[in-house]
Amino acid sequence: MFWFDKRDGRALFVDKRREIHPIDIGTPGTIGRSPIVVDPDILADFRKLPFPDETFALVVFDPPHIERTAAKGLLTKKYGHLDGDWREMLRAGFAECFRVLKPEGTLIFKWAESDHPVSEILKLTPHRPLFGHRSGKSSATHWIAFLKPNT
Repeated sequence: MFWFDKRDGRALFVDKRREIHPIDIGTPGTIGRSPIVVDPDILADFRKLPFPDETFALVVFDPPHIERTAAKGLLTKKYGHLDGDWREMLRAGFAECFRVLKPEGTLIFKWAESDHPVSEILKLTPHRPLFGHRSGKSSATHWIAFLKPNT
């Protein structure tokens, strides 16, 4: 949702879902609105990315942040949801992001504190962030930058 141009050739959108959800919440003006479209360039789970090691100079990791048993609401249909052993899921996602990053590559991590504080989530990776920024009406969305070490 944050891309300026989703068709920019420099960007590759990966998601494990390909879905279209009509928007109809029963109030005037919502029926017939543009549907929620999840249409990634590549269908893949962020825990097992189909790319060789050290492929990208920049990775944006924007995992689901709402914990639910099913994606029933508009937000969970749009962004997905956390379920099961979601801590292990996010831990594996961080590891994959760093695996596909080139040495000295940048990882941008986006997290909204709707259900879990960012401090809890950052414990799921051994990498230390460089800096971050809070945004949104209640400053609950965090944008955090990591730099992969050159080892």
